[in-house]
Amino acid sequence: MRPRRGEVWLFDLGMAAKTRPVLVVSIDYGDEDRAIVTVVPHTTDVRGGQFEVAVTASFLRPGAFSVQGISTYPRAWAVRRLGTLSPSQFEMVAARLSQWLGLRA
Repeated sequence: MRPRRGEVWLFDLGMAAKTRPVLVVSIDYGDEDRAIVTVVPHTTDVRGGQFEVAVTASFLRPGAFSVQGISTYPRAWAVRRLGTLSPSQFEMVAARLSQWLGLRA
């Protein structure tokens, strides 16, 4: 099962055997492409910064997606799917990510 855009997955991020929920922000890739996924990590250590997006979902502990932590990992590091954000929730994260990357004014 491939991680899909808008889904929240538990990923092994290679940090002291720690897994973390992440939001998949990349689009699907083809068979000829690298099997990598770009994600935004979820944190429960909220600092209240402008690049943290709080999202409420039954499959997440209280916290926020930190768009400053955007990273790309091999698909093989995906452990299991936790759930899917609503389109409006995903757009909130995507808008803040675009701001962080300077893609929108």
